[in-house]
Amino acid sequence: MSILKEFREFAVKGNVVDMAVGIIIGAAFGKIVSSLVADVVTPPLGYLIGGVDFTDLAATLPALHEGAEAVTINYGTFLQTVFDFVIVAFAIFLLIKLINKVRRVEEAKPAEPAPPPRQEVLLEEIRDLLKQK
Repeated sequence: MSILKEFREFAVKGNVVDMAVGIIIGAAFGKIVSSLVADVVTPPLGYLIGGVDFTDLAATLPALHEGAEAVTINYGTFLQTVFDFVIVAFAIFLLIKLINKVRRVEEAKPAEPAPPPRQEVLLEEIRDLLKQK
């Protein structure tokens, strides 16, 4: 079996295609969540806390010898990243909670009973005819 044929069979398998679709949808969803956090959630929070930005916070270690640059530990960037993560996680939590609520409402709707199978209907008609005789 040629390598091209094997690759084609591998690439066309359902699992690979499903995985690719999942990755693409996940990337698009990630952009939606990032926009939600950056454009909708963060501005009001920044307004409430006075526009505090932690990225400027750093600790500078002195140079060990002449001519060497001082080393900075940018713990503010880390704190800002953690803060952004908490906001993203909370936004995703709220979205999933909303989706689950909608799903529960849909599941709670009474389902219309399925019509009985044709065979069962015929048997009931035969039974009724036999009762009449």
